[in-house]
Amino acid sequence: MKKHIIALIVIAILIAGGIFLYLAQGNTAQLPPGADTGREPVFTTPRNEMLPTVNIAEVKPWTGDEKPVAAKGLSVARYADGLAHPRSLLRLPNGDILVAETNSPPRPKSGIVSRVMSYLMDKAGAGVPSANRITLLRDVDGDGRAETKTAFLTGLNSPYGMALIGDTLYVANTDALMAFPYKEGDIKITAKGRKIIDLPAQAPNNHWTKSLTASPEGLLYVGVGSNSNIGDNGLEVEKNRALIFEVNPKTGYKRVFASGLRNPVGLAFEPKSGALWGVVNERDMLGGDLVPDYLTRVEFGAFYGWPWNYWGGYEDRRVQPQRPEMREYTRRPDYALGNHVAPLGLTFADKLQLGAPYTDGAIVGLHGSWNRKPTAGYKVVYVGFADGEAGKAKPVDLLTGFLDKDGAARGRPVDVAADAKGALLVSDDVGGVIWRVTKAK
Repeated sequence: MKKHIIALIVIAILIAGGIFLYLAQGNTAQLPPGADTGREPVFTTPRNEMLPTVNIAEVKPWTGDEKPVAAKGLSVARYADGLAHPRSLLRLPNGDILVAETNSPPRPKSGIVSRVMSYLMDKAGAGVPSANRITLLRDVDGDGRAETKTAFLTGLNSPYGMALIGDTLYVANTDALMAFPYKEGDIKITAKGRKIIDLPAQAPNNHWTKSLTASPEGLLYVGVGSNSNIGDNGLEVEKNRALIFEVNPKTGYKRVFASGLRNPVGLAFEPKSGALWGVVNERDMLGGDLVPDYLTRVEFGAFYGWPWNYWGGYEDRRVQPQRPEMREYTRRPDYALGNHVAPLGLTFADKLQLGAPYTDGAIVGLHGSWNRKPTAGYKVVYVGFADGEAGKAKPVDLLTGFLDKDGAARGRPVDVAADAKGALLVSDDVGGVIWRVTKAK
């Protein structure tokens, strides 16, 4: 009898192990390339994943003179390198470039979720301590490469967004919006910052980045990501998250400008309409063909669906309790960038001199997937606009080659910005490089 029981236990363990291995293989996307992009992306039946698909590109950083591949008619070169996980960019009035060298704050060492997140970050090349500084890059001789690199602002707390209004530099730490006195030409700020408002950073502080942009009227817009995939730990820990704040920096008054945005990272004002636009990372574990990350106009008071629904009304039935009535109030995004492409950077082409067709539209940095088979993103794309709105055409690849022929990640694009001469700067956190894209001569 004892041997019989042991045999049953062994069989049960083998069966459980087989099921686990089967589930751990993950989900493979079925849609053809490009079907999940544009104004009318294709939607499939959700494939709920008990375990997330994990397909992280192994990191093999650039060596020697290696570089990404620019689109026809463009060229790419290094603007700066040797940086510690460079993320967001800001051009100052005198042409200097600020880059946030940053990463997530320390994560708890215990717990399955924390350990899994640490593993994923390590494998994706993001498992390094945050430098917690903003560095100033200066191209002294105007040759398109920064000769000097200076620690401009230190002692920060996982900084991300930056904005300059007059003589004040605003920095969005993971837990607070800060203000620092700025004087043009200075290479270092030593003054103690002034806190404008606290920003939500409650544990586990997933989506730690706090994006930031300033309006022509001098208001600040802060993007705050959700604390989970779909409110997994209850909505109480999602208080003041998955939204964009509008902040008056003079008074500290803030209000929710728009909500239901799972992780709004890149924010920028479209030059013709003057409207705020953003790129948003959508939810996971519905399969490789759902849900498309997107680029959208951000309207005041609008609700974009998270966590109850996506793309203007598709219900996510995993979220309990269900709230089907929220579909009536959900605004549909404008433009799909693809499933799991992880858009982080956004700028508009009005300050660029790249030539046709990159003259009227948005440039988006796609950081790349960690949970899709095959991988997606890992490039910079151009989305054409017409009359202040995203057009019907598919995204155009502007900078590729961040994945090698074996699928390893040489780098991962993050933010995008124009330099003083109209070139496009692209931060590459894994490569530790700022790339400079120009019109080919």
